[in-house]
Amino acid sequence: MRKIIHIDMDCFYAAIEERENPALRCKPVAVAGRERRSVLTTANYEARKYGCRSAMPVFKALELCPQLVVVPVRFDLYHAVSDQIRGIFGRFTELIEPLSLDEAYLDVSHLQSSAAVIAREIRAQIHEETGLTASAGVSSNKLIAKIASDWHKPNGQKEVSMAEIPEFIAALPVGRIWGVGKKMGDKLRALGIETCADLQALDPLELSRRFGKWGIELWSLCRGIDTRPVVPHRIRKSASSETTFAENVQDCTALLPPLHEMLGGLTADLAASHAERGIRSLVVKLKFADFNRTTAERASHRIDPATFEELLTEAWSRGNGRAVRLLGVGVRFEDPKPSQQLDLFNAVTLDLP
Repeated sequence: MRKIIHIDMDCFYAAIEERENPALRCKPVAVAGRERRSVLTTANYEARKYGCRSAMPVFKALELCPQLVVVPVRFDLYHAVSDQIRGIFGRFTELIEPLSLDEAYLDVSHLQSSAAVIAREIRAQIHEETGLTASAGVSSNKLIAKIASDWHKPNGQKEVSMAEIPEFIAALPVGRIWGVGKKMGDKLRALGIETCADLQALDPLELSRRFGKWGIELWSLCRGIDTRPVVPHRIRKSASSETTFAENVQDCTALLPPLHEMLGGLTADLAASHAERGIRSLVVKLKFADFNRTTAERASHRIDPATFEELLTEAWSRGNGRAVRLLGVGVRFEDPKPSQQLDLFNAVTLDLP
């Protein structure tokens, strides 16, 4: 039986900012870009009491909480702290699957101690060495561990044994299942399905008829069945940069200067961090004033500003005159050759403490 831990840092970016500036403690704090049209990357628990949340526009958050302290994003600092926490994970297992800077799955099946004891020790070391708190979920699979890590936030922990999974998951809203987003949730509610127990009443043939292959996965997930292993060495498939404008952009030509500025940053990032990766295609993303978005993509093996300009024009034409609030540029990488995969694996392995 697997022993899986899901570690989720509590309000990670905001907590780091409070640590760096103790005057922020006990105040509603959010982290966001400097532009008026930026969105919150995170909000602390004081801010959440007012309804502030991640991905909310800054102006909306300030309407809900006029006393909100908005501090600028410092990704270099957050990456450094994340690396420090990753080092703590590495003292216990090499089977670490990061989901983002502030959360990861750990497989500790090979250790004799119980996963709950290990999770408590990891959380204690994180707090002692970084001054930050983390919450943990412990179970026999990734689905249940991730759900459980949210159970006693902040600075809490919940264990769900294999025997407890059927009762635990039956009462959960279907929206707690991995992969069930708003649209799928709406479809299920239209069928009268609110909880996992409701979903369990449908047989696999009915789920397959309604939702195809995903319906078969739903049949397993709503029962707490999840066979996905912890994958410790994911290979990045793309790199990108994007910006949200302080004012909506009404003219396509006005997007050219920020496009080229972002391409300069993207080129530098590729040279510094992904020089060994081949480029498969170039991508331009636009988000319009009504929050609809579109992506234009073309095959290419190099950063070509002229191609990016053509992709920008193509994406802009789909807006039918709508103004743009966000511009993104990026590349998709070619799949690495077996030798490259081995090199990447070895590079990551050698970095483990």
